[in-house]
Formats: sequence, structure tokens, C-alpha cells
Amino acid sequence: MAVTDFPDQAFDQPEPQPAERGPEDSVHDRLVPPMPGGILWGWIGPLLVTAFGAFLRFVNLGRPDAVMFDETYYAKDAFALLKFWAEHNAVKDADKLLMQGNLNIWQQCAPAEIDKCASYVVHPPLGKWMIAAGEQLFGMTPFGWRFAAAVIGTLSILILARVARRMTRSTLLGCLAGLLLALDGLHLVLSRTGLLDIFLMFFVLAGFACLVVDRDRARARLADWYVSSPLSGQGPWLGMRPWRIAAGIMLGAACAVKWSGVFFLIAFAIMSLIWDAGARRAVGLRNPYGGALNKDAPTALLAMGLIPAVTYIASWTGWFASAGGWGRNWEQATSQGPFFFVFDSVRSWLAYHFQVLSFHTDLATPHAYQSRPWEWPLLLRPVAFHYESVKPGCGDANGCSEAVLGVGTPVIWYGALAALIAMIAWYVATRDWRAGAVLLAYAVGWLPWFYWSIADNRTMFLFYALPMLPFMILAIVLAAGLIIGPAGAPPRRRMIGAGITGAFTLLALANFWWLYPVLTAEAIPYGDWYARMLLKKGWI
Repeated sequence: MAVTDFPDQAFDQPEPQPAERGPEDSVHDRLVPPMPGGILWGWIGPLLVTAFGAFLRFVNLGRPDAVMFDETYYAKDAFALLKFWAEHNAVKDADKLLMQGNLNIWQQCAPAEIDKCASYVVHPPLGKWMIAAGEQLFGMTPFGWRFAAAVIGTLSILILARVARRMTRSTLLGCLAGLLLALDGLHLVLSRTGLLDIFLMFFVLAGFACLVVDRDRARARLADWYVSSPLSGQGPWLGMRPWRIAAGIMLGAACAVKWSGVFFLIAFAIMSLIWDAGARRAVGLRNPYGGALNKDAPTALLAMGLIPAVTYIASWTGWFASAGGWGRNWEQATSQGPFFFVFDSVRSWLAYHFQVLSFHTDLATPHAYQSRPWEWPLLLRPVAFHYESVKPGCGDANGCSEAVLGVGTPVIWYGALAALIAMIAWYVATRDWRAGAVLLAYAVGWLPWFYWSIADNRTMFLFYALPMLPFMILAIVLAAGLIIGPAGAPPRRRMIGAGITGAFTLLALANFWWLYPVLTAEAIPYGDWYARMLLKKGWI
């Protein structure tokens, strides 16, 4: 079933009068189009695609056997959380000691002065706690500190496949979304690296997926009320909405990985309320916006305001519970009694946050692999996470190269640009909620960085764009549905559309296969490595 089999008409239909109510099934089908096929196939297809993505992410996960790029910060910070419950300063050459199997890497401070060994870090702790889980399970090794990223990267494939299926009502298009995410180079690299961005992307995507499910559940409740209750001006209260609460937890967790998650939290909260107003308007309520404000906004404030805040604060439990956190002021706080201890803990925590805010706004240190937001969609300047010349190696007399290049699959990224333009045209023409949601999420993940780039000249990298990637792929999938056409379209049109979509998928697969050696530190002849640097000036 193609995406255009069920265009949303919430903003185009006349308001029905109470006497014009149709059968319950027709109201449900209009507000919540039925899902395709059975539940079993709706899971089997996405799970198969996820298994393929898992294989790509876990095979040789410990390669390269080295500390890559910013793993030098996050792997040690995560290890410190296991030992001290807060980040701790490491000794000089700690990376070398780790690779030799020596875990005695910490600066030593007397118990009364442990705060002097505290490490000043500028990101909240949740992502590092997740990395720490892998280190706890598999040790302080490259495999250990990359394990959680691989798990989360794999789960994000499943979530994207399922949410795309729900948005398009097509299992095939849902599987296509998961497959394209599995085949993206940047997603693969960050799923195999102990950095924070894969966790940020996961929680943003999970929050969005929860809101899409909540949209269906809320509209189904509204349809039930519509056929069984007297019509009112604003409509009913739709309950606590557990899926929106789950979205609040996920988006609060995104903020607890990196502060940039707050932009998605605000935008998605507004988007969810707009969806509520649109649903109330679709059933013909005389005051749909008042209904959304009075009936939906209070519980939305709880789900998308209070709960994310609690989730964020909870991620700092280790800092609150230990004496060794940066700026913790534990000794003075404990000497003044319990009331002052709580008060001073909050004051110290807020002061720490203001320090971090100043750091982020003033971060303008030049870096060889930095890039600007307008360069990201074109992949003009990827990040070399790892490069090593191997001599001798791989049977080449001239030596070999072992590289991990943090770059997206060009076919997918350039295809997404065309698809996003199509989404703009589609939204302007139809006000379809799916196009609007994809465009909003993409804009929220991209446009704020322009301000910091222009106003503060902040140092930035291509992998900051990772939270945008699922929505780029959703744009591709929605565009594919438009190309294939509805079920009633002429067979020739659907055959051509399916051929175009299939050809694009094969191109993405071939492009990914070509890049795979330089995404996973496979030792290849230098000439083969050089040939894969598509934009020589920017990629080397």
C-alpha cells in the first residue's frame, strides 16, 4: 500500500453537523486509517532489516583497536562514572595505558580533597552512563565502550522502520526506511564509536515515534467519543495519554545526553498540540483550538514539561550522590546540616550549568575537521575519526590505509535533499501532517546551528547533523510513496514508481558497499582508500 492511499484531510473537510454523523467505522477510518496487513508481518519485516543493520554494526566492533577521536573523553568519563559516580581527571597518557590493559589511569586525591580531582565536562551524564554499561559488561576495551552505541544504533533502525510504517501505512515503505538507515555511513560510524551523538539521535527519534503513536491513539479515542456522545464545542478530555508521557521521557533523555535535545522537545511539544487541534477540527468541533488549549494542553504540560525536567535531573543522580563531581562543594554542604545540603547542592548544580552554557557559547577553537551547517547536507567536510598507515599490510608493497571516516552515504544524503524539496511542495499544496512533521524535525536539527555558527563562530562537526538523519530518510520514504502512487493508480505508473524506488535503493546499497572499508577501519591498499575519497579537498 502506498503512502498516498490515505492522504490526511483534517484541514480540508467541512465541519460535520451532529445529524450528519456516519457509521463508527467510517469515522475511525477517516481519523485513523487502518494499518496494513497483520501484526506479525508488521514486525517480521522491520526485525529482519534490523538484524541486517545489527550485523553491520557489531561485526569487528573492536576494530580499530585504538581510542578514536572523542572516545578519548567519553570512554574515560564513562569509566569514571562507574568508579566515582562522577567524571574524574585521568593521568597523562591514560589512553596509552588503557590500550596496554592498565586501568590505573586516575589522578589520586585524598578523600577530603577528592573534588580537586573532579573533571570539568560540558555534556550531561546520561550518554556516558550508557557507554559505561557496555564497559561494565565487556571491560574497558574498544568493544566495551562501543557496545552501547551499537545497541542503540541498531534499535534506532527498528524504531524508524516501525514509525515509517505507521506514518505511511505501508510495511514495505517502513522496511525501506529501516534499510536506508542501516546503510548510512554516518549512522554506521557513530553506531561503532563511543561518542554521544548516536544516543541523542535515538532519544529524539524515539520521542517522535511515541508522539506519532499518541496521535493515532488520541484520534481513535476522539472517534469513539464522536459516535457515542453529544457533540460539544470543545470535545472531551482524552486522558493522561501514556504515549505522550513516554515521549516526554525520551525527549528529556535526549536533553540529558546533549543540550541540543531541548530544541526537539519544544518543537515536538508544539507539534503535538497542533495535531490535537487538527483532530478536534476534523470531527467538526466548533472550538477545536479552545479544546486543545483547555483539554489537551494541561496534560501536555505535564508530559512535555515536568516529566522531561524530572528525567533530566534524574540523570545527574551520580553527581548529586557523590563528593567528587565538578563544583559539587560536598564538604561545605554536609557540614551545614541537611537543609543547607539540599539548598547548596541545587545552587552548585545551577552554577555548574551556567559555566557549561558559557563554554558552549564561547567554543570557537579551530579544528582541522570542523564544518559549517550549510556544508552538512552536501557532506563537504567529514570527520576522520581514525587513520593509520599500515606497512606492510594487505599484500600491497606500497602499504595500506586503515581509516574510519565519519561521512554519510552520498546517495542517501543527496537523495534526501531532493525529497525534502518535494516535502515542501507537498506540504504547501496539501498541508499533509507527515510532510510538516518531517520538515519541522529537520529544521529543528539544522537551523539553530546557523545562529551559533554566525553569531559565535562555534566549532562544529558534520556528526552534529545525525539527529536530522532519520527525518531525511522519512522524507525519502514519503517521496517514494508519492512516486509509486496510490493503489488505484495506473499499473504502468506504479511499476515505474517502484522501479525508481528500487533503483535508488540499489544505488544506496552500492554506494555504502563502496565506502564500507573506510567506515570500518578495514586495511586496504592506499590507492583504494584514495579512490574512496570522493571530494578530495574536503574528505582528506
